[in-house]
Amino acid sequence: MQEMSLIKQDPIIADIIARETERQSNEIELIASENYTSLAVRIALGSILTNKYSEGYPAKRYYGGNTIIDEVELLAIERAKELFSAEHVNVQALSGSPANAAVYMAFLEPGDKVLGLRLDHGGHLSHGHSVNFSGRLYNFVQYGVDPETGMIDMAEVRRVALEEKPKMIVAGFSAYSREIDWDGFKAIADEIGAFTFADIAHIAGLIAGKQIANPVPIFDVVSTTTHKTLRGPRGAIIMCKEKYAKQVNRAVFPGMQGGPHDNVTAAKAVAFGEALKPEFQEYSRQIISNAKALAQSLINKGYGIVSGGTDNHLLVVDLSVLNIGGKEAEQALEAVGISVSRSTIPNDPKPPLNPSGVRLGTPAVTTRGMKEIEMEKIASFIDRALKGKDDVRVLTEIKAEVKSLCQEFPLSL
Repeated sequence: MQEMSLIKQDPIIADIIARETERQSNEIELIASENYTSLAVRIALGSILTNKYSEGYPAKRYYGGNTIIDEVELLAIERAKELFSAEHVNVQALSGSPANAAVYMAFLEPGDKVLGLRLDHGGHLSHGHSVNFSGRLYNFVQYGVDPETGMIDMAEVRRVALEEKPKMIVAGFSAYSREIDWDGFKAIADEIGAFTFADIAHIAGLIAGKQIANPVPIFDVVSTTTHKTLRGPRGAIIMCKEKYAKQVNRAVFPGMQGGPHDNVTAAKAVAFGEALKPEFQEYSRQIISNAKALAQSLINKGYGIVSGGTDNHLLVVDLSVLNIGGKEAEQALEAVGISVSRSTIPNDPKPPLNPSGVRLGTPAVTTRGMKEIEMEKIASFIDRALKGKDDVRVLTEIKAEVKSLCQEFPLSL
């Protein structure tokens, strides 16, 4: 009914959505930050709640007519608290980087020193990159991974922390495939009296699914997006110790933004409810198992994997063995219906727009129901496409095989 209405009202947009639906249905999604939401999440997103304006917080709004909206927000908060064992949760943050900006605003003053993971070693733009607001507003110093193991060097983290005395230490990543030593970071921060901030945007679903250790009870403040492995709508939340609740809330509103997106808050609540079900734990376990299988299959074909493997949902493939750049690889794989994102490798000699690696992730293919045997097939598709990137016949053949595999695991639309 809704689709028919859109076709009538705006056939151009309706056609674009239909074509994107077909693309998602018939192509393999390996971008680590992407996933497929449930129909229930999408219904909440498209609900009448988008009409409401509700600046402020439950029972403390700056607009009338928010009694029911308060129920939505309070439900999202309670489910998130249960999911992550959190003392306080703010569910209004609009996205990951704005959530991180609110965290910095809550705990820091412009110019304060912060310690974060280098971008080319797997960190995120909002963890101190010079072109990002974080690097422009705060004095970031950075730690990296061990050049031999590709893993975070906790001895280096401690050395830099003791030398620089940052006011906050950030633990989190966008392209790091190993578990984080939350207790180790906390011990270092306590040694110098720094705040601890965990950005778990990529692994929140794996934490919620009880497959990876949870930093929320350990750290002062934790942010996460609500999509990626958590499989909810595009958005974010901030969790913190109760003693920091007021300053976090003030940083989000009125510090960073005005009214929340109530339809998104409802969709977050739906996703949290789904993640509280026992089957979500099995889903999270399968994500990691699939990532390990994909990594091993590529290793068996001669590819290098940064850090030698994965403990979570993602892996970074070093393309040096083929002597091609990440941009070229991304384009070759897109030609056969496989979406990936180019990625730097530690101490990358190539520029960021055409780095030496690609980042792969398994949340979306796991949502489709694919398992280890399909990861072996996908590794073969990747290998053949990269080696045959200049052969149209080869790429056409692989594209047909990709579509056939996708049709065996249809999306729940």
